[in-house]
Amino acid sequence: MYLCIKFEKIMYSQEVKDYIEQRNDLFWYSPAPKCEKVKSEQLVETILNYGSWQDVQELFSVFGIKNVAKIFFSSINKSERRKSNYFEPVANYFTLYFNRYAH
Repeated sequence: MYLCIKFEKIMYSQEVKDYIEQRNDLFWYSPAPKCEKVKSEQLVETILNYGSWQDVQELFSVFGIKNVAKIFFSSINKSERRKSNYFEPVANYFTLYFNRYAH
């Protein structure tokens, strides 16, 4: 697994850290070093909402499509307010996409 939580601090593998650093401009809201501050839910949400298709494919490569789907579904199922963090077309598309390809 590429992520572990220890003492409430996220520790990513070097591969995930490199992935985040390569997309530094998408995480403008997070103070440096970004790879240590971005939670997995924020990472998936940002990439799915704002990233290119290449970014999405590389996210699947780094985390695995099933893990990304799990994070996505747990995020949109938390509450009605939380669903609004994903653009409606993005949430609809990836709901259909993950239901088809992440099983």
